[in-house]
Amino acid sequence: MTEIAVIGAGLMGHGIALVLALGGHRVRLTDSRAETLAQVQGLMASALDTLREAGAVGADWTAERLAGAVRLSPDLAETVAGARLVIEAITENPEAKRALFGELDRLCPPETILASNTSYLDVFPLIPAARQSRAIVAHWYTPPYIVDLVDVVPGPQTDPAVVEEVRALVVGLGQVPIVLKRFIPGYVANRIQSAISAEVYHLLDEGIATPREIDDAIVHGLSLRIPILGHLAKADFTGIELLRHALANASYSPPPARTRSEALDALVEEGRTGVMAGRGFFDWGGRDPADLFRDRDRRLLALKQAMKAVGRMEGR
Repeated sequence: MTEIAVIGAGLMGHGIALVLALGGHRVRLTDSRAETLAQVQGLMASALDTLREAGAVGADWTAERLAGAVRLSPDLAETVAGARLVIEAITENPEAKRALFGELDRLCPPETILASNTSYLDVFPLIPAARQSRAIVAHWYTPPYIVDLVDVVPGPQTDPAVVEEVRALVVGLGQVPIVLKRFIPGYVANRIQSAISAEVYHLLDEGIATPREIDDAIVHGLSLRIPILGHLAKADFTGIELLRHALANASYSPPPARTRSEALDALVEEGRTGVMAGRGFFDWGGRDPADLFRDRDRRLLALKQAMKAVGRMEGR
């Protein structure tokens, strides 16, 4: 059991705290916004209900037990005191992160591991030099209590023992770490997702397909095979020679890099900003966002359990 502090109780932070608590660790959670911290207990309890209903956690995991496992505090110094590992999950703003790491340098003893949940920022230049050997990225995906992937990324000076300690912690949570050799924005999954998004925005902006048609192609085409084979194992079944011919014949030309999309701009101008607004690419029927998140989580858990029963085809 490890004492772990999580800083930032928003969408990712409270989910990471829940994962760590369920993994048997003592967790302390803080946020600079009192209103965010006030919502945390209810959000974690709701997620725990969903996990318990799906049989993903035992019936002994009650809201009361969770409240004892994750202690909330508005005070940063109190939160990090004695923590073996501190995970930063605040806004993706470099100056905010730089200021926080400066505070952590003052508050934490030298042996504390400082980890960041950043998705795209290279945080290592933002961390004081004396802390570089104990600095690392530990990046979860939404929702972290269901999606098992965790990116573990060392900085240029990170001690290999720190990398192994964080990797082992993730394995101990029942999750799947991938250890990158060095930092690259977006890591692996988000970079692949960004490439998909670039093509999706091209198809939308050129009027080639509708949002529904694009999602149907993904759900009924790509998604059926990816959970069983991944991408490169699927390539083995397609045949490497065929893929080499396709590449040589330039049968696909990626769309040019873009910094904006007409489709996205139009949605934002209309106030269609996603589930929290009730509408985005799709109309979510005036449903409470909390109900939509629970519905998503239940479906993800059911799929995860089915995938575990089916099994994955893996080569060596």
